[in-house]
Amino acid sequence: MAEFYLVRHGQASFGADDYDRLSTLGEQQSLWLGQYFAERDIQFDRIIIGTQLRHRQTAEGICCGMDHSPIFTEHPGLNEYDFDALYNALGETHAELKRLASGDKRDFYKGLKQVLQLWAVDQLTGTLPESWDAFAQRVNDARHFIQQCGAHRVLVISSGGPIGMLSRQVLDAPANTAIELNLQVKNSSFSHYYFNKQSVKLASFNNIPHLDQLGRLDAISHG
Repeated sequence: MAEFYLVRHGQASFGADDYDRLSTLGEQQSLWLGQYFAERDIQFDRIIIGTQLRHRQTAEGICCGMDHSPIFTEHPGLNEYDFDALYNALGETHAELKRLASGDKRDFYKGLKQVLQLWAVDQLTGTLPESWDAFAQRVNDARHFIQQCGAHRVLVISSGGPIGMLSRQVLDAPANTAIELNLQVKNSSFSHYYFNKQSVKLASFNNIPHLDQLGRLDAISHG
């Protein structure tokens, strides 16, 4: 079977005017991951990324660490859901929950879990850019694209939401599993899958060997 490594982007710029940009730490995480792949002679014959800037920057950092000239294919199914829009779609009955959106990172993600649970059961009353089912379908489309790409080893760069959803689909697990996995995924971690045109099998999830070592433990992040 062929294989793909599904990577969450490096740390983004939480709290900045433009979240969709790697922080200095995120750039370093990406470079270290590329060096890890190079040290183990893990080479890719296809690189597929979402269309968001943090996906491209992560892929560029990895390729720099591998001393590899990047050629990327973009697929919008790998993009993150719009978490600001989900918060904004909360009705008056969830005013207290909505206030968590303007809190610190811990409050934001504590609230996000509840918002995602409401989204998954169609309980958000405001205008949404996509439904939970539409989100699930575009992630499924991205997975199908990877399966049909004809490559032997693929590097895929995405975000926590699609990674959680893709893993849920592969495991045929309940919807809430996508949410739980989403909120566990560390920046620049990779999950490893085997695949052919008919099926995908999860081999390992949320690996950070390039960070889980002395001198780099402070570089482990989730945002």
